[in-house]
Amino acid sequence: MSPAPSVSSSITVRLQVQARPTAVSELTTAIEHAEGIVTALDVTVSDPERIGVDVTCATRGQEHADTIVAALRDLPGVDVERVSDRTFLLHLGGKLSIEPKVPLRNRDDLSMAYTPGVARVCEAIAAHPEDARNLTIKRNTIAVVTDGTAVLGLGDVGPLAALPVMEGKAALFKRFAGIDAFPVALDTTDVDTIVETVCAIAPVFAGINLEDISAPRCFEVERRLRERLDIPVFHDDQHGTAIVALAALTNALTVVGKQITDVRVVMSGAGAAGTAVLRLLLEAGVRDAVVCDVDGVVHPDRPGLDPSLRWTAEHTNPTGVSGTLAEALVGADVFIGLSAPDILTADDVARMAPDSIVFAMANPRPEVDPDDAARHAAVVGTGRSDFANQINNVLAFPGVFRGLLDARSHEITPRMLLAAAYALASVISPEELNPTYIIPSVFNPEATTAVAAAVEEAARADHP
Repeated sequence: MSPAPSVSSSITVRLQVQARPTAVSELTTAIEHAEGIVTALDVTVSDPERIGVDVTCATRGQEHADTIVAALRDLPGVDVERVSDRTFLLHLGGKLSIEPKVPLRNRDDLSMAYTPGVARVCEAIAAHPEDARNLTIKRNTIAVVTDGTAVLGLGDVGPLAALPVMEGKAALFKRFAGIDAFPVALDTTDVDTIVETVCAIAPVFAGINLEDISAPRCFEVERRLRERLDIPVFHDDQHGTAIVALAALTNALTVVGKQITDVRVVMSGAGAAGTAVLRLLLEAGVRDAVVCDVDGVVHPDRPGLDPSLRWTAEHTNPTGVSGTLAEALVGADVFIGLSAPDILTADDVARMAPDSIVFAMANPRPEVDPDDAARHAAVVGTGRSDFANQINNVLAFPGVFRGLLDARSHEITPRMLLAAAYALASVISPEELNPTYIIPSVFNPEATTAVAAAVEEAARADHP
């Protein structure tokens, strides 16, 4: 499935063009013939002989962008002066900055914000450590921690290459929940070192968001941090995905008129995200779940199971299914994919139960072509923004942490995860619900507020 031109791969081309009546139409036609999409065209300078033009267009990637630029170079009377990748321009110098919240206008301001006045605040916190949440940035600050081993669809690119993603995550926290988040990219993949480092820097933060750490190490990192820290530790690749997937499934089941306790769910993917989704589905009432990985159905008699897969085998597959993913999918009500692209076909979906639900969430290419799946499934969701029903973690993690911080929670529990999922599902009213609208937009302002309120309430109930 060839990707459509996207703003994420857009370019702006600065041109000098011979002034003639057809000049602009020639530019746009050349780009359209090269299968680009013109999104903006501005005349920057003009004289009797030539005009300067900035033309912006969406492309499918670098190779496609080069093809478009070559088509523009081939036009008579056109000189290409500069080509700018708009995404790289946006990242130039990083996406974050730190600014003081209080003015430093004179000596009085300085004496209160810093020495000697700050000493009184230090003494107060030393006497009552809990006051740090009121008197420092700890109150509203979290760390976004990675080792760069499982970045988006890129895999192990290391901490430096992971930094743009962590910056983006921090920007999302600020945009959607007003939370100050700081990226922490660690130059180690050793579990002991990661745990010790995070514990050492934890006093600054009111929460830890683990990000893009490969399985199975991520399970151990999260478990040990939760044991040692008195602040919530949330692995977004696991729990954020699980929350949004359960919210989408809750509404999809309403659309098709099925109950979560009655459906058979087949999952592809037993890594960090898959395991977390499975655990939350079981908490929500799923009784019949079958999990598959690259070696087929996970079951107790399969040799070589690691501890995570052993847990999965012991808590799923009540009817003893074995074999391949395609075989397990026959008669299933729900498919949830968190694995690899193009592993299913339309024929596989056709063998599912009537009114089936397909969440093919591998990115950027899902497990099955969404259009093919929609020929047979009643509801289809993906992780992509160019199809209906995008299952996107940004719907969960800002609100989850907003609720945790507001409740001053020291941990995150299954009750809070369930509360977040059901709150997110409830953002769509029964009157709005249909097969192509089971999950709200990431820009729906009610999503974060609803999740935050539900998590705060659940946190206070867990720790009255």
